[in-house]
Amino acid sequence: MWELGRALGAIVDEAILDDVARLTAADPAGMLLHVASSARQVRESAALAGEARLGSLAADGRPRAVFVAGAAGSEALGAALAAVAGPRCPVPVFGDNGYSLPGWVGVADVVFAMSASGRDARTLAALREADRRGCRAVVVGAPDSPLAALAGRARALFVPVPVVDARPTRASFWALLVPAVAAARALGLVPAEAEGPGAIEAAAERLEELAVRCRPTSETFVSPAKELALALAGSLPLLWATTPLAAAAARRAADQLAADAGYPALLGTLPADAGAQAGVLDGAFGVRATGGGAAGATIGGGVVEDLEDFFRDRVAETEQVRLRLVLLRDQTEEHPAVTRQADAAIAAAAERGIAVTELTAQGASRLERLASLVGLFDYAGVYLALVLGLDPTPVAAARDLDVRPAPN
Repeated sequence: MWELGRALGAIVDEAILDDVARLTAADPAGMLLHVASSARQVRESAALAGEARLGSLAADGRPRAVFVAGAAGSEALGAALAAVAGPRCPVPVFGDNGYSLPGWVGVADVVFAMSASGRDARTLAALREADRRGCRAVVVGAPDSPLAALAGRARALFVPVPVVDARPTRASFWALLVPAVAAARALGLVPAEAEGPGAIEAAAERLEELAVRCRPTSETFVSPAKELALALAGSLPLLWATTPLAAAAARRAADQLAADAGYPALLGTLPADAGAQAGVLDGAFGVRATGGGAAGATIGGGVVEDLEDFFRDRVAETEQVRLRLVLLRDQTEEHPAVTRQADAAIAAAAERGIAVTELTAQGASRLERLASLVGLFDYAGVYLALVLGLDPTPVAAARDLDVRPAPN
């Protein structure tokens, strides 16, 4: 346990978070600046989607299903699109990042092929297959790229991604999602009155607000992202979501924690995973690691935190990996039974001395509430990398694992 604790916890350099010069030096590729571009991405992508004649999608009627295909993160994008469409969406929305489409995808369906770089082999393969099967297709990617050229040959609707030099593809979430939301709205799958242009602007404003609160010059005690990064450091996060929207944000959060900070997280959704994962509360990383007994308190921004744990002397203590329950909630659409279960989970964790962080989505529209959670974790993942002494931009293992199929 101690050796694993060293591996997960490493050395937490809390002081770096309040030293702007050190933060800048430790983030040479400017990942924090890329995250701060999220609001601009939303607005620019909405404008580009408006110029792409997406209204013509409705000419052939409502599709049987929507399939989000292509690059890494497609499952998270598909979940986010489904969450924005909401539980009353008249057709299912799926996402996958494999090299081929499922057998059921056909002429009655719409395929969204998305790649920020426009060069991802999976996206290109999915679009070729969609063209062969006669699917309607919406393509989102870099202009003057192989994907843009293939979209032209396939006579697919194409929305360009604003090109920014050196921006990692994982920092282009909003540049991909917003055109997909616009296309789904054109198909009648997203309620225009709730998720229309007003919701787009509200999401951008929410991301701007986070950019101000989470900027490098903000002191740790007023920055929810820095506070969250410190809470996660040295723990094993158990991300439990209470709605599909919160689950989409949790999936994106886990992806970003892994990519930015090389940090693992467990994922679950209430009520489906409560029974299956409840055992971890009593396991080696739960009550057996903490010794039981905890007090809860509320820290600004809707974060429920164990104050004694937050301000503990990490240098003097024995290193152990402790489970941390991170509850992502969207109380606007939470089922009453799930609300009771979430409250019970908080109480059960407290009884076992397991720290709890509770994050509540903010905003009127689903898109804005999604932005409030995704934006927070996008910053927290970068800050977590920095307090652990890591450069948040390069992912060497991703290059090592990029084994492409042989050409046909």
